[in-house]
Amino acid sequence: MSLLPAGIAFGVTWLAIRLLLGRAAHVLLDRPNARSLHVHAVPRSGGLAVLAGWLAGTAWLSGPKPWLAPLLALTAISLLDDRRGVHPALRLVVHFGAAAAWVWLAAPAVDAVLAVVLIAWMTNLYNFMDGSDGLAGAMAVVGFGAFAAGAWTAGSAVWSTLAALAAASVPFLFYNAPPARIFLGDAGSVPLGFLAAVFGITGWSEKWWPAWFPVLVFLPFVADASLTLGLRLARGARVWEAHREHGYQHLIQLGWGHGRTLGLYGALMLGTAGSAFCALRWAPALGLPALALWAAVLGSVYAVIEYHWRRRGAALEESKG
Repeated sequence: MSLLPAGIAFGVTWLAIRLLLGRAAHVLLDRPNARSLHVHAVPRSGGLAVLAGWLAGTAWLSGPKPWLAPLLALTAISLLDDRRGVHPALRLVVHFGAAAAWVWLAAPAVDAVLAVVLIAWMTNLYNFMDGSDGLAGAMAVVGFGAFAAGAWTAGSAVWSTLAALAAASVPFLFYNAPPARIFLGDAGSVPLGFLAAVFGITGWSEKWWPAWFPVLVFLPFVADASLTLGLRLARGARVWEAHREHGYQHLIQLGWGHGRTLGLYGALMLGTAGSAFCALRWAPALGLPALALWAAVLGSVYAVIEYHWRRRGAALEESKG
């Protein structure tokens, strides 16, 4: 019975993607622009398929679902943003509102203001990291798979709900892997970031895992987005505007392409999530040292990328002179 939600989620998501790639493919298209890393228009309705599959597999399960109403609100505003665009200020208001609504409904045993800020940041950073083929899909499969394993280790029945979300992400990853045939869209990446945050906080509040666990699981996304935001703030850039300054974006522009970039980030995801689960399962005292070690590894990776990016810029300037 516990694996039934995952099976339903996988099947419904696969079917929904097939339908969306058919007659509905032209409804939501991600058209290339100056900020894009692709050259052809690609449907960006994959997130709707993932959410449809996951809800089909889990909505009928018993138990409270304080995330449901905020999730639907986020999906609605993000879908509108995919269709015609929404002012960044309005998006942010809805993101914070959804985070506050979940905190009010779930009443987790953590500081309310801290929870709202963390949820809003994770909601946005997951969206920021959805810009390369396979990246967000891989993080969903690995991240929510690790959450499911952690909840199972803690003896929580919620593990099947989390396993269903990982399973719903598998068909999407298949069609989103390079060369991508479908993208998540904001209606997929924003809700996934929200769910990563609320389930991470829920597990912390319910003592399924320590606070370091969800951070370490999603560290490749958290580190890239946070470092990029910090550098842009230091330069005085307009952080609400779209850009191509993330580590993965620089890698692709340096010639790595979507495939090799996904390979590197996928290895980092498996490394951090695997370390998180192993520490949780067998050596919880090593969790914080593992987090510090992986933070250093990721910082080094991004420093190397930035070094080569600056060298490329200097070489371009010299060629113009």
